[in-house]
Amino acid sequence: MNDRYSRQILFPEIGQAGQEKIRQKHVLMIGAGALGSGNAEILVRSGIGKLTIIDRDYVEPSNLQRQQLYTEEDVAEKLPKAAAAEKRLKMINSDVKINAVIGEATAEWLEEEAREADLIIDATDNFEIRMIINDVSQKYKVPWIYGACVGSFGMSFSILPGKTPCLNCLLRTIPLQGMTCDTGGIISPAVQMVIAHQTAEALKILVGDWEAVRASFVSFDLWRNQYTSMKMSKAKFAGCLSCGDHPTYPYLDQENTTKTTVLCGRDTVQIRPAGNGELSLENLSGQLRASGYEVKGNPYLLSVELGEERMVLFKDGRALIHGTKDLTHAKSVYQKILG
Repeated sequence: MNDRYSRQILFPEIGQAGQEKIRQKHVLMIGAGALGSGNAEILVRSGIGKLTIIDRDYVEPSNLQRQQLYTEEDVAEKLPKAAAAEKRLKMINSDVKINAVIGEATAEWLEEEAREADLIIDATDNFEIRMIINDVSQKYKVPWIYGACVGSFGMSFSILPGKTPCLNCLLRTIPLQGMTCDTGGIISPAVQMVIAHQTAEALKILVGDWEAVRASFVSFDLWRNQYTSMKMSKAKFAGCLSCGDHPTYPYLDQENTTKTTVLCGRDTVQIRPAGNGELSLENLSGQLRASGYEVKGNPYLLSVELGEERMVLFKDGRALIHGTKDLTHAKSVYQKILG
């Protein structure tokens, strides 16, 4: 199979030895949307040994603009993204072991899977899951690569346990993007740029070229021709509960995860977010209207509608998702609207 990877082997930083290392590695891909499908395709074409990819959603028409593994046929069949990705990836490289999981990346699932993974790649637009990934990464000493994009903006950072600051540390320094493509739109080149940063870092990690791993936090805006690279070594915080001197891994605690409950006798799911704190309903109302949602409200709550989706949001972050008893779907609506 050397002919297949010959151009990659000719690259001296990988070579034959590096190609063999890549073939022995297992990557955990969290999300099979825009970033997940792009990252997965490049890694499978590169000859990764095993790829586990998890996603809870199915393919919709709006995905085809930027999610490169999927087709109109997948939309017509309403295929789960993980299943559609597996089908396509096996056609690209039948030597790679693909483990497709249709479901949510919970703390329990991630802890189990991370024990056998060499690298975790963030391809979700769910910040709660990112924080769980971060704690799992630190607890089991598995490197992970953060990535996010919205509009024409994107960012990426490689997190190496014991060496770099973790995501929890970064939150003390950088106001990370909270919007999603459902609320802020997105152009495909921004997705591809983040994928390029993530997969380049992934290859460095998989071949063990640790000196080449980028130590800076990268962000860019392709539309406004802006590119920033910030050194983050001083962001590492000794008191961090995820990676500091006395870690407790707070985001693996069930008390710090979002709670979902079906209300008795109603097609309504209540969602109670992790942690405490009040939302600014006035600011949020303006943002949601600008994103196309129909918003009504009073000093105590907002009623948010778009198509068939309706959510009532309270100041403490608690929400009622109407028209469903499906906890996973309700949580997806909540996260899509709030980012």
